[in-house]
Amino acid sequence: MTMNRKERHKRDSYPESVHRKFEGFQEEFGIRFSDPTLLYKAFTHSSYVNEHRKRIHDDNERLEFLGDAVLELTVSRFLFDTYPSMSEGELTKLRAAIVCEPSLVQFANELGFGKYVLLGKGEEQTGGRTRPALLADVFEAFVGALYLDHGFDEVLKFLEGVVFPKVKVGAFSHVMDYKSQLQEIVQQNAGGNLQYRIVEEKGPAHDRIFVSSVTIDGKELGNGEGKSKKEAEQLAARHAIAELRETEGQAD
Repeated sequence: MTMNRKERHKRDSYPESVHRKFEGFQEEFGIRFSDPTLLYKAFTHSSYVNEHRKRIHDDNERLEFLGDAVLELTVSRFLFDTYPSMSEGELTKLRAAIVCEPSLVQFANELGFGKYVLLGKGEEQTGGRTRPALLADVFEAFVGALYLDHGFDEVLKFLEGVVFPKVKVGAFSHVMDYKSQLQEIVQQNAGGNLQYRIVEEKGPAHDRIFVSSVTIDGKELGNGEGKSKKEAEQLAARHAIAELRETEGQAD
C-alpha cells in the first residue's frame, strides 16, 4: 500500500536512524507495516516527543489505550474458545493474570522491545528503557498499532506466538490453584488422603499430553489432561471440585 502525503510527511519527520531501527524490527519479527508511522508511534515515549518539538511526533499513549482494549478482547476470545468448561469468574481471573503489568513486562522483555523504544535523554539516563510500566505500555501500544495496520486476525496470530503458548503450558496456573482449593475442601469435610497420579501419556514426544487422576483414600474424584504434568493435575483437581459440588447440591 502506497503511503499518502500525510503519512509520508509523518514518516519524514523521523530521522533516518529511526527508519533503520524499525526496518530492522520488521525484518526481525516478520511483520511489514503498511503505515510504518504506526509502528514508530507505538514505541515513541512522551519524553522523546518533548525533546523533538520541532518535528511532528505523537507519543504512544493513544495507541496504548486502544491496545489495552484489543488485548483484553483477544485474550478473552482465546480463553473462551480454549476452556469451554471454565466459569465466567474463572475466565475473568485468568484473563486478569495474563494482561496485568508484570505479565506484559515479561512479554515485552522476551521480545526485546526495550531496545526499540524512542526515549528522551533524561528518561534514558534514569533507566526508562527497563522501567516496567513503560515496557507494559509499549507492549499494549504495539498491539494497538498492529490492530490498526493489520486487523484483529494478525493480532491473534501474534499473540498465538507470544502469549497463548504460556497459558497452555500452565504458566498462569498459580492464579487458578485448584489443587489448593481441593485440599481445603477435603480438610473441611473430615479430611482424607489426596493423591495425584499420571495414568497416561499420549502423543509424540514433542507434543506430549499427560492424563492425571486424583483420588481420595483410593476413590477417584476426577481426571484431567494437559501439556504438562502440572497442568494435568490442576485440571484433575478442578474436575474433582466440580464433582464434589455437584454431589453436595444433589444431597441438598
